[in-house]
Amino acid sequence: MTIDLQTEPSSRRDHGGSDFAELRRRIDDAGLLDRRPGYYAARFALLGTAVVVGWASFVAIGSTWWQLVTAVVLAVVFAQLALLAHDIAHRQVFRTRRPSEIAGRLVGNLGVGMSYGWWMDKHTRHHANPNHEELDPDVSPDLLVWSQDQARNASGAARFIGKYEAFLFFPLLTLEAFNLHISSVRAVLKPGLKERRLEGGLLLAHFVIYLSLVFTVLSPGLAVAFILLNQAVFGLYLGCSFAPNHKGMPTLTGDREPDYLRKQVLTSRNVRGGPVVDVALGGLNYQIEHHLFPSMPCANLRQARPMVRDFCAERGVEYAEAGLVESYTIALRHMHSVGEPLRAA
Repeated sequence: MTIDLQTEPSSRRDHGGSDFAELRRRIDDAGLLDRRPGYYAARFALLGTAVVVGWASFVAIGSTWWQLVTAVVLAVVFAQLALLAHDIAHRQVFRTRRPSEIAGRLVGNLGVGMSYGWWMDKHTRHHANPNHEELDPDVSPDLLVWSQDQARNASGAARFIGKYEAFLFFPLLTLEAFNLHISSVRAVLKPGLKERRLEGGLLLAHFVIYLSLVFTVLSPGLAVAFILLNQAVFGLYLGCSFAPNHKGMPTLTGDREPDYLRKQVLTSRNVRGGPVVDVALGGLNYQIEHHLFPSMPCANLRQARPMVRDFCAERGVEYAEAGLVESYTIALRHMHSVGEPLRAA
């Protein structure tokens, strides 16, 4: 089964019949799939201002170790830009494909050094098959293992890291931004990526502008320290935004799977919190609602939550929620548990 990243099944195409169709009707009636142009205009303006002010401050401060504070601030801005690119890819911002692709490449490739096309393909496969051990690239056993079956079959680095992955998880997240950049460069160097030259040119522009600014303003040693801290915090922020959503939830294998509603709800976890958590995680804390309705503007997810939760209660579908710290604890306990076969070997 393939599900386009920007859309969810309509009532007529619901895999499993009536449950999702009825929930979608209620969501439609509440107007929660309507676009929020004012919200996204304000978000674009705020982030654009943050980028300009952040780099202007960087230049004004000059070559001083206080720039490590700037490195952290700009890392937060980069992460928020990546979260905005996520919304653009899901067509939460623009209804049609072309403006979404233009904005996505400007924010993703030029803004943060991430190949929009590569990431979109990867994320599409995740949404189509969340937590499916053979089909979801986010739970493939590359360095980490996500089930005891994966642990038993692990080899190479995954075999060693899997033993202690609960302890190594957060340190490894500091490398996630570097992994994002490297994977993006690899994607544009291989044939097959749509608009490969455009994506490559925008990526090159990002790296040239970023490195030129850093090495022009800062001394070489400070420049290296700035880059390492900036990219480490950027990666950690991104990882912490995505980690609570599926880690420690049931995984799927083989060809048999539940219907669309249950597949998306039972493999996802919401993170409870107020407006600060909503902004910090870019709405990804409403992961259940996002997976059910990926094109729903993230500003509407909070309103959709009680409707989806109550509907799941009506249908007897388990609806998982946890606090932010609790969600990380669950994920780490799960990772420690799945590494047991490797520690026992």
